[in-house]
Amino acid sequence: MTATAHRTRHLVLTGASGTVASLVARRLAPTGHRLTLTGRTVPGDRPRDATAGPGAAVRYLVCDHEDPASLREAFRGADAVLVVTNDPTRPQQDRNILRAALDASVGHLVKLSAAAVHDPGADDLVTSWQRENERRIRACGIPWTMIQPRSFMTHALAWAQDIRARSATAALHPDSRNACVAPEDIAEVIALALTDDVHHGRSYQLTGPQALSAQDQTRILAELLGRPLTCRALTRSEARAGFLRRYPPAMAEALLLSADRQAAGAKSATGDTVERLTGRPPTSFTRWATAHLHRFV
Repeated sequence: MTATAHRTRHLVLTGASGTVASLVARRLAPTGHRLTLTGRTVPGDRPRDATAGPGAAVRYLVCDHEDPASLREAFRGADAVLVVTNDPTRPQQDRNILRAALDASVGHLVKLSAAAVHDPGADDLVTSWQRENERRIRACGIPWTMIQPRSFMTHALAWAQDIRARSATAALHPDSRNACVAPEDIAEVIALALTDDVHHGRSYQLTGPQALSAQDQTRILAELLGRPLTCRALTRSEARAGFLRRYPPAMAEALLLSADRQAAGAKSATGDTVERLTGRPPTSFTRWATAHLHRFV
C-alpha cells in the first residue's frame, strides 16, 4: 500500500442506491473518508447503520444526472468520484457528469464500465455506449481508473420468484458460460481505486473464479436449497418479451446480442485481477449464493 492510500479523502459515489455503489459505501464509511452518496432521491430510512461506522462522515444528496448544476454541487471538493450510469439511451447524462467533474476540478474518476469493451465482436448499444464513455473520460485530462467486470452474480436474483413458486429457473442459451463476478469483489476493487493514486491510468477487468452457465448456477442453488430445481431454455421470443417488460427496444436488442456472444464463448475467460488487487481469491458463486440464500427461500 502506498502513502497516498492513507490520506483522508472526500469521495463521491454516484448511483448510491444501486448494488455496487452501496457496497462501496459500506466498505469505505468506517475508514474515515468523507463520503457523499448521490441519487435521484435520498433514502427515506438513511441506512447509516448499514453504511456507516462510528464517527463516519456520510452525507446524502439528491442529484439528477440530467441536471448539471446538481452534479457540480455534489462534486465540489471531491478527491475522487465513482461514476455509475445505467441508461445508454440517455448518453447526455454521461456527458453531464464529465462536464460537472471538470467544472468542479475533481481529482480522479473511477468509472464502472464493462469487460465487453475489450471484445471486438461486441458492437451492441450497451457496449458501444460504454466504449464511448471510456474514450471521453480517458481524453478529459482528469486521472481515471476503469473498472470492467463481467456479469454480476446478482443477476441470479431475477430467478428468486420462480424458484420460490415453481422450483425453476429460465435462461436464453442456458448452457453458455459467463465468468460472473460477485458485486462485493467489484466494490472492494473500487474502494481500493478510489483511495490510492497508484490506480490512476489503470483498467481492471474483473471476473469470478470460474465460468458458469445458468444450468451450473441452478444446480448450485438446488444443492444449497436442498431441493431439485429445473432450468428451462427460453426461446428467443420469450427472452425478447422478458427484456421488453423491463427495457426499451434498443436495450432489449442489445441484451439479446450480448447473450449470443456469451453462447459463442466470448464471456468465459477468467483472470487474476481480483486476487492480484485484493490479496484473496475471487468469490465463488457457491460462496456468494450461500451468503444470499435467504433471498431465494
